[in-house]
Amino acid sequence: MSFLNAVINRIEDEQMREDLQERVDIIQHKIKFMDKVAVAFLDTSNRLNEDLKELIAEAGGVLQDDVNTARVVIYYEKSIGMLQLMGIVPSLLNKDWPSVEYDRVYLWDDEAAIANEAGTAVAALEDLAEMLYPGYFVFGNEGKTWMSFKTQ
Repeated sequence: MSFLNAVINRIEDEQMREDLQERVDIIQHKIKFMDKVAVAFLDTSNRLNEDLKELIAEAGGVLQDDVNTARVVIYYEKSIGMLQLMGIVPSLLNKDWPSVEYDRVYLWDDEAAIANEAGTAVAALEDLAEMLYPGYFVFGNEGKTWMSFKTQ
C-alpha cells in the first residue's frame, strides 16, 4: 500500500475517502501506461531535495540524484513563493541541463505539498502529474500552485 493510500484510509468520512481515492486512482491508471519521468527536485541553492520522493514516484516520476539526468526540474522551497522563485531561478539554471533544453523547468509554490493531510497530498499529486505529463492531466492549478518556467 502506498503512503497516499495510508493517508487516505485514515479519513473517517467515507464519501471524502472515496472521492480522494478516485482522484488518485485516475492518475495511477493513466500513468501505468506511460514512461516514468526523470525528475530533479531542487531548492534555491540547487541542492537536490528528496522530501517528496514518494509523492513524485506516485505521480510517475523517478527522482534523480544528478540534475544532468533529469528531463524535468522542479524548484520548490518552503516559504518562497512563485514570484520570488521567478527572480531567483534564472541564475540557477544551466543551459546544458536536459530540462532546460526541453523547456521542462517548473516552479512550485505549494506549501501543502509537504503536508501529511490527505486532501493536500492528493492535490500535490495532481500538481505533479500535470508537470510530469503536460497535456495528459489538467487539474487547473497551473498559475495557482505551480507554473512552467520558460527558459528560452
